[in-house]
Amino acid sequence: MKVLFIGGTGNISTPLSLLAVEKGVDLYHLNRGNRPAIPGVKNLSADINNRIEVDKALRNHKWDVVVNWIAFTPEDIQRDYELFRESARQYIFISSASAYQKPPTNPVITESTPLRNPVWDYSLNKIACEDLLVKLYRESGFPMTIVRPSFTYYSVIPLSLGGWEEFTVIDRMRKGLPIVVHGDGTSLWTITHASDFARGFYGLMNNMNAIGEAFHITSDEALTWNRIYEAVAHAANGVARIVHISSEAIADYADKHNYPSVRGTLLGDKSHCAIFDNSKIKRLVPGFIATKPFEEGIRQTIEWFDAHPARKVVKEETNRFLDGLIQTYHINS
Repeated sequence: MKVLFIGGTGNISTPLSLLAVEKGVDLYHLNRGNRPAIPGVKNLSADINNRIEVDKALRNHKWDVVVNWIAFTPEDIQRDYELFRESARQYIFISSASAYQKPPTNPVITESTPLRNPVWDYSLNKIACEDLLVKLYRESGFPMTIVRPSFTYYSVIPLSLGGWEEFTVIDRMRKGLPIVVHGDGTSLWTITHASDFARGFYGLMNNMNAIGEAFHITSDEALTWNRIYEAVAHAANGVARIVHISSEAIADYADKHNYPSVRGTLLGDKSHCAIFDNSKIKRLVPGFIATKPFEEGIRQTIEWFDAHPARKVVKEETNRFLDGLIQTYHINS
């Protein structure tokens, strides 16, 4: 199987790249070469938005599968259609589970849940990408598959405030400082380790039964946000001094004080319950099940950060934001 990843060295795509190499896939990465190469992967150097560079890099190649990890707008999809409509047997678009209906009318999300998220531009653009892909599939037979990850982690801290690529929330936990959890912390959320996601995704690659279909791939473990923060604190050998503040208040405070907006990520995503029915991916990929519990996965992730101090970025802007939130809402922390 000859496969092209556009991107391929990110938080979700790295474990899949490693799995593909292990399985003997003839894997290529197309990127600008800004991150270390993955052993066993052939690297093609080009900026995907530079047509001259891309045409030179891809000349004479045919692909069983092309996966674009960094497509965000319909313009990206149209560009990929023109690039790969004659050279790929399957094109996989990485969408987002945040595209599902917000607020949800059903607590359990299936692939048939409507796509509607009026709050978050990121999700609106992913929906527009999906709409265009469906149109291209119906009108020209473009062999697309849509995959919708949901809060998948490996090399990031999967929390709503003070985490992801920064280490601020872990630093606060280790110092015994208060941390902010949106709402009352009792809504249920699903967090998936990228190694589990990779095994489900691998089963869709070069699978002609996946053409024209959309899938999410998540864990079946649903945790409250309070439990998530407590598990992170335990893994970090810290303390979860949780302060609850409403999502609306957090978003308003960020906007009023010119901090990076969290309105989309909270009101358009994490303030709602997210429980997924994975029956569809399990039918197409027999034997798939997410096996890594969050407590184990987050311990490994924090160890990954601790192994290299340069990764442990603590942002004073985030500290000011969290401290200001707590002070403004007069919470006894």
